[in-house]
Amino acid sequence: MMRLLPEAPEHIPARERLLDRCFGPDRRRKTSEMLRSGRRPADGLAFSLLEGPRLVGTLRLWHIEAGSAGPALLLGPIAVEPKWQSEGWGAELMRHGLGEAERRGHAAVLLVGDAPYYRRFGFRQDLTERLDLPGPVERERFLGLELRPGALEDAHGAVIASGARETARSLRRLMPYPSTPTRLRASAGRS
Repeated sequence: MMRLLPEAPEHIPARERLLDRCFGPDRRRKTSEMLRSGRRPADGLAFSLLEGPRLVGTLRLWHIEAGSAGPALLLGPIAVEPKWQSEGWGAELMRHGLGEAERRGHAAVLLVGDAPYYRRFGFRQDLTERLDLPGPVERERFLGLELRPGALEDAHGAVIASGARETARSLRRLMPYPSTPTRLRASAGRS
């Protein structure tokens, strides 16, 4: 049975190995990484998908300033073990993460990714047309989602990191609450 948990410090080494397998050695050179590097994920918005004791999926969201729109979140990376891809687990992680972000009062989420995949969750390219990332990006892959209607309306300017800086101590305290699992059915099904 799969379990969706808040990310815990003991998940981080397996998470890094999973990201290396899914995205390769160049993953740290991506523009989105410039916004994540040296920062902590947003409190309560880093998740691990486990099959038994093994980490098979991950999703994190990060604090940013989305130009004139103000505070927002950056989603990514999201990854699922290749064996479990195309089984709906990525969609399960997305729905859970976006739902939790909305529940916590966040207004908007940005990401760089495959538009046809993320469109089904409500992400749109037109919401980011006047926003600028701190490095190169294929504009059609730079997407936004309003969790609060109008949150990205007329948004323009630079997207910058705004989350808490990472420290050795914060690695040990990544999540400020206990790791209570969300039980998931054996197959999330395609979505």
